[in-house]
Amino acid sequence: MSEHVVFLDRASLKAQVRRPACASHYIEYEQTTATDLVERLKDATVAITNKVPLRAETLDKLPQLKMIAVAATGYDVVDTTACRARGIRVANIRNYAVHTVPEHAFSLILALRRNLLAYRQDVENGVWQKSSQFCFFDHPIGDLFGSTLGIIGEGVLGQGTARIAEAFGMTVLFADHPPPKHAEVTYTPLEKVLECADVLSLHCPLTANTRHIIGEDQLRRMKPSALLINTARGGLVDETALIQALDEGWIAGAGFDVLTTEPPVNGHPLLDLRRPNFILTPHVAWASDGAMQFLADQLIDNIEAWQRGTPQNLIV
Repeated sequence: MSEHVVFLDRASLKAQVRRPACASHYIEYEQTTATDLVERLKDATVAITNKVPLRAETLDKLPQLKMIAVAATGYDVVDTTACRARGIRVANIRNYAVHTVPEHAFSLILALRRNLLAYRQDVENGVWQKSSQFCFFDHPIGDLFGSTLGIIGEGVLGQGTARIAEAFGMTVLFADHPPPKHAEVTYTPLEKVLECADVLSLHCPLTANTRHIIGEDQLRRMKPSALLINTARGGLVDETALIQALDEGWIAGAGFDVLTTEPPVNGHPLLDLRRPNFILTPHVAWASDGAMQFLADQLIDNIEAWQRGTPQNLIV
């Protein structure tokens, strides 16, 4: 045992996390602010982070740091360029949310396509009790069968979402987008996917190439009847353009599990959208009990494999 391991935001993970076998010291902090960051990592050789940013200016003050284990698939909180220059290895989590994220995406799709929020609100407001028939049809209800799902992101989450879509009888189109690409996937130009998709679901990482991959131009290209689903990263979508799209009817609805700034402690425009064709959940698509435990186990596996000299799931 030789590594000094520090978990910066343990409260972000609801699972059992075993102590790394290679850790001579292992410290967990429920959460860490920018003010505390350097002090807490001053002796660490391994840092575990979920959402605590590790940027170049911080890494400059931590010459002993050798490895960063990201407790998530998305690694935009880590300056990977700075890590590469300093010889710091970075590993992330792979293939842990292969069921829970696609299931959450389809929860949003079904709720929006069948107008469940509007009908539930009507029932709560007594509309059913006043109906002259056994039911009422105040809001359109759409089928998924025979419709088209466009997907941006061809990894395990995008492909898992595609399998559910195919089970519903949907046609799936994977949109061509900036790299990386999956060699075995057939791609359709993004412009065509935008024009054809009845539902567009995002499953790609947030990078310089994908930031605002869905903006005003892309939203205007979509069908007025289309839905936009984002269970990936908030920065993939221009949120100001999204609000305009919903207000002006460029698209029929949207379901989001992510925001550009999380948590939205100072408010956020999407928090103020009180409408049945928009659903916002608090970044929990990944958070089934089984998925979180899988993540916790792989997180420590990544550290132990790196320390043994057989690293896995490396980004850098």
